[in-house]
Amino acid sequence: MGTRAREAVKAAGIKVPELVTLLNKAYADEWLAYYQYWIGAKVAAGVPKGEVVDELEEHAQEELKHADMLAERIIQLGGIPVLEPKLWYEQANCRYLPPKDPDIRTLLDQNIKGEQCAISVYYKILDFIKDKDPITQRMIEKILKEEIEHEQDLEDLKRDLEMCCKKK
Repeated sequence: MGTRAREAVKAAGIKVPELVTLLNKAYADEWLAYYQYWIGAKVAAGVPKGEVVDELEEHAQEELKHADMLAERIIQLGGIPVLEPKLWYEQANCRYLPPKDPDIRTLLDQNIKGEQCAISVYYKILDFIKDKDPITQRMIEKILKEEIEHEQDLEDLKRDLEMCCKKK
């Protein structure tokens, strides 16, 4: 499976096993990000909770889509996506931050940190492939664009909350 894709990437001068490792680490990140957003939306507390919950749920679905995209590319390159959820912690670049404090401001801060980490990870992958793998590059650029949008969405919500609802 994935022989032509793997050979094309290899011929371009990319070490395929290293690329698969980078993609698997990002895959683990995406699953942890999905869960962080999803569970955060479930336990969120504070006013105005609704808008924050909607944003967290939307981002959760997009992180799940990113994991799917990464899994597909890993398989195309002849690799195997991380098969056990317990390994996500070991392989992830970014850390899962449990929502022990369900205050929406805390959740926003935690998810902003997660997005900032994801953005650095995807820039690192782009640097690794350096215009040698257009398929992976387009996928990573798409994911990166959405991660930057997520960070901006969360920053905007945080700013709006700070302006209208000062924490006492």
